[in-house]
Amino acid sequence: MKALVLAGGSGTRLRPITHTSAKQLVPIANKPVLFYGLEAIAQAGITDVGIVVGDTADEIRQAVGDGSKFGVDVTYIPQHAPLGLAHAVLIARDFLGEDDFVMYLGDNFILGGISGLVEDFRADRPDARILLTKVADPTSFGVAELDADGRVVALEEKPVRPRSDLALVGVYLFSPAVHEAVRAIEPSWRGELEITHALQWLIDQRRDVRSTLISGYWKDTGNVTDVLEVNRSVLEGLEPTVEGVVDENSELIGRVRIEAGAQVTGSRIVGPAIIGSDSVVTDSYVGPFTSVSEDCRIRDSEIEYSIVLRGSSMTGVRRVEASLIGRNVEVTPAPRNPSAYRLVLGDHSKVQISS
Repeated sequence: MKALVLAGGSGTRLRPITHTSAKQLVPIANKPVLFYGLEAIAQAGITDVGIVVGDTADEIRQAVGDGSKFGVDVTYIPQHAPLGLAHAVLIARDFLGEDDFVMYLGDNFILGGISGLVEDFRADRPDARILLTKVADPTSFGVAELDADGRVVALEEKPVRPRSDLALVGVYLFSPAVHEAVRAIEPSWRGELEITHALQWLIDQRRDVRSTLISGYWKDTGNVTDVLEVNRSVLEGLEPTVEGVVDENSELIGRVRIEAGAQVTGSRIVGPAIIGSDSVVTDSYVGPFTSVSEDCRIRDSEIEYSIVLRGSSMTGVRRVEASLIGRNVEVTPAPRNPSAYRLVLGDHSKVQISS
């Protein structure tokens, strides 16, 4: 069995972060979200991995390399434009061959991995298996409709009027039957080859398409709110360690990780929180669910429930929360305008001005 990981796309919902960085490399607890997917694939016993890349191909290649650090062998598959998930399957045909495969969206996060799902697929070998979860707003997702027996009868991509609240999770398992399906469909009104259309084609051809309803934690990290929520979830399982230097005037409370080379001076860190390697925190407060990446500087500031990316600094700022701060950013107080009152007063006026 192989894996096809999708790491293209422009990440418009995470701009301006994704103007200069791949959305799949936004860090969760100081580790790119893409890495969690690759680790889950390796844990499921899959070692042959194709990664579909687009405009950010160089950055993805630099971060992932040949895959050996994850225990997998990576083949990069260029996609000249983000033309849909089914298009990614189409262009990966030579890599996939006649093998079963799992397709994993590189910006998705599934707590607990996919090992059990892969084992079930290998045992039953349907033509396709999709993962579903209940969501509050199905209009932002591919949506599945099930019959009374729980069989998939229809799928629709981002429907205006959803027929259910069951959204497709960004992990799919396929037999080679899907290759005929992606060749048979036409682009949608969005100009993309939709994987939901390919799945619907399989259903219409009476092929075996099954679903699994997952109740565990899943997020599409496509926007800032979801990125912060996933970061919170991962940090809740953080093992406290101190590999850097924390002076006697500092206080660490709860699950706090201070990575090698980091320095904490005169500060209060309340976990779960992580301070990245070679970062310096001075006379500051870092609150729960905060990830500070490597080579950052936080001085005389307060921050919580936030993510700070590599090489950024905060000086004299109170207070920052629920924020995603990009790489090499400087955050400082705004200059104070001189306070002055301009008055035009008539005769015999009385004015009270607070000092």
